[in-house]
Order: sequence, then C-alpha cells, then structure tokens
Amino acid sequence: MTAPLGFRFSAVSAGIRKDGRIDLALAACDAPAVAAGVFTRNLVRAAPVEVAARRVAAGVARAVLVNAGCANACTGAPGEEATLASTGAVAQALGVDAGMVLPASTGVIGALLPADKIALQAPSLVSTLSVEGWDAFSRAILTTDRGPKVARAALPGGASVLGIAKGAGMIHPDLGPPHATMLAFLFTDAVVDRAVLERVLVLAVDDSFNSASVDGDTSTNDTVLALASGKSGVRPAEAELAEGLAAVCRELARAMVADGEGASHVAEIVVTGLADHAAAKTVARTIATSLLVKTALFGQDANWGRLLAAAGRAGVPFDPRRACIAVDHVQIVRGGVAVGAEAERQAAAILAGPSFTLGIELGDGPGRARYLTSDLGHTYVDVNAGYRS
Repeated sequence: MTAPLGFRFSAVSAGIRKDGRIDLALAACDAPAVAAGVFTRNLVRAAPVEVAARRVAAGVARAVLVNAGCANACTGAPGEEATLASTGAVAQALGVDAGMVLPASTGVIGALLPADKIALQAPSLVSTLSVEGWDAFSRAILTTDRGPKVARAALPGGASVLGIAKGAGMIHPDLGPPHATMLAFLFTDAVVDRAVLERVLVLAVDDSFNSASVDGDTSTNDTVLALASGKSGVRPAEAELAEGLAAVCRELARAMVADGEGASHVAEIVVTGLADHAAAKTVARTIATSLLVKTALFGQDANWGRLLAAAGRAGVPFDPRRACIAVDHVQIVRGGVAVGAEAERQAAAILAGPSFTLGIELGDGPGRARYLTSDLGHTYVDVNAGYRS
C-alpha cells in the first residue's frame, strides 16, 4: 500500500503511554491541503476537538497531530493551552503556521495532555517523516485496539484515498459538521474544492461511522479529518470521490466494530419497509444498541423476541403483525410470529460465525437502513472495569 502523493507520516514515543509504546503520530502535507472535518456532537468535547474544529473551518491545513494515551478532555483552560502548545511546537518544527496543524487525542478522560513531552519530540517527529510512515502512524494512535485499521481506494484517473482509523470501545459515533474514542483520517491526492470535500465527507460518515456501534457510548473526542493534496493532478467527479471516501469509511467502520473490545461477532442490521430512511435508521440503531440483543449475539442465541421488542420501543410506528425477521437467508419470524424450532436451529448455526446479517422487515414502505453492531460479552466488562488502572 502506498500513500497518496504529497503526504508523509511519522510516529515516535513521547512517553504519554505508561507502557512506552509509540504514542505520537504526525501526518504532513508538502503544501497546503484542502481540509474538511466532522466532530463529535457530544456536548462534552475535548480540547483538541474544539481547536481542530475552529482551525478546519479555514478549509486548509498542513498537518494532523495525533496522540494516544491521553484524551485531554474535561481539562478546562489548561487542556486547551496544552493543545495549542503541542501543535505550536510541531508547527515550528515544520516551519508552518500553528493554525495549520489539526490536533486529535485519544485516551483517558480527565488527564491533562503533557505538552512538554510532545514539544520535546517535535523535531524528531518532523525529521522522520516519510511516505512509508503511514504504518507507524496507524499503530501509534491505537488504545485498546487489537491492531491497526487502514483502508485504501483507487479513484478513476489515478488518484487515491488512504484511510487510517482507531477505535474499539466507546464506539457509537455521532459526528457532524461544526459549522475510544474513534478517530479517522482520510488522505487523498485528488484535486477537490473544499465545499465538495466537505459534502462527500459528511455523506461518507453518515453511511459508515454514524451507522455503527460497539457499546452505545459517544466519545468526547470523535474526529474525522479529510485532507486533499491535489498532487495527482486528477479531479474526479464528485460522485466518484464520494464513492471512494464512502468505501474507505465503510471498511474502517466495519473494522472498528469487528475490533470491539471482546467482540467475536459482527452483525449488519438491515431494517426495511418503513416510511423513510430516517425511521428505518432509528429502528436499526435501537436494535444495534440493545444490550439484550448484543448479549444474545454473544450467546449465539436466535432470540428474535429481543429484536422485535427493541424495534417496538424505537418510537417508530409499524404493525407488529407484519414483521418478518431473517438471519442471513434463514427466516425465523413471519407475520410477527415464530417460524419454528428448526428455523431457529439453522439461525443459531449462522450466529456462530464471525459475521452475518439480521434482516428486519416491518412493512412495505420505501424506508431502508443498515447499522453495524457487535456482540457484548465478558471481555468488554473486564477491559472497561479497570480501564484507568
């Protein structure tokens, strides 16, 4: 895998993590890049989110600075000062204006970012930038992830999109334009106007990260940034760029759900037959975040009553007597009642696999939506009960 033209990457250990692993990552563009971003809509937002949201509004950036091991959330004025100091040190090493560096952080909430440690490593972070450094970048941003999450798409004409993300717990993104934690960074060498980049980013995020959940918790730090260098000289049609970004985001979102803390199963919930997409997505989200549904998935139990009950409390009108539910190709509910024990036995065998589709048909309307979720088991509790210690 090669990085899009115009971008270089690096990662170092700044001593932010307790275990000494690499924890500070930098992506830099050789010239000003067109930039767009979407951020958590949680009312409690980390300092790097606030700073990045203000800076990306200018529509141009030169670098993305990411640290793991400290979310720098709920740290007040000192937290913002630490974000400004750390990005300022990296900007100075790069020789660019501080406002051109977009920050992102992940880790424990309430801990103040050690800006002095980042400033100390800024020269090394810049001097080791390379086109091959995307792999180190992808590993430096991880927290409880089992491994890096990287995706790539080729665009017509020779341009490309590279996506790098992290996320395994506190995953229930609610991202929108400002105009755990999950972090995602999209780099393309396509030629694109800022308004177009923002439009396609919002659409790609809504169909991917905003349609995925591990535990129903929306982070204080969720951030998706997109930078376009234009170095390929190729200007794809907006639809082509939109599909490229969407494909990368969908792959990254699925990787996050599959890597959910302790998860062993990925379920794609597909709801059909409602009045519109919004209604269908509301039902799909309610099912995807139901603890009873998620624990049934962990137990490989075709407990369709939990699916139907979750749909019924979503606040969306439908006739339960028309409900049909299927696990992949096996229908287990027809007309609101069970098909039978043999169908449930076949469904349970499918639920033993790593991934499957739960189809919930609730009428004959045009509304259709999909949502990714994972099972929830003992390991999730073990990881999060002692996360700070």
